[in-house]
Amino acid sequence: MGGKCPHRKVKKRRLSHKTARRTKFLVKGDDAVYQELQKPDAEYKPLPVDEDLPGMGQFYCMHCDRYFSTVSVRDEHFKTKRHKKRVKQMMGPAPHTQLDADLAAGMGMPDNGPKLMPM
Repeated sequence: MGGKCPHRKVKKRRLSHKTARRTKFLVKGDDAVYQELQKPDAEYKPLPVDEDLPGMGQFYCMHCDRYFSTVSVRDEHFKTKRHKKRVKQMMGPAPHTQLDADLAAGMGMPDNGPKLMPM
């Protein structure tokens, strides 16, 4: 009567924990990417050659902070749902920063509202 469920092995094979964990530490935070995009010279320009990066560091997506091996791979990435969602997220309001977290925890200057006019 029993035994293990046959679907458990399939589910474990689907998700690679190692790659998910590795990429978690290599990606910049939302606030750092947002600040780069707000700079006036934030356009795609020739990047310096770096042998350690995929595609010699020439094919880069600024919104997702990812390097690609070829132009075609990067262009395919631009069509994905993940990229479009990220672009929309970066064009919206500014993401939360460490200053916001400090203020919420009560560790920064208090916000008492606008000064009232004396009568």
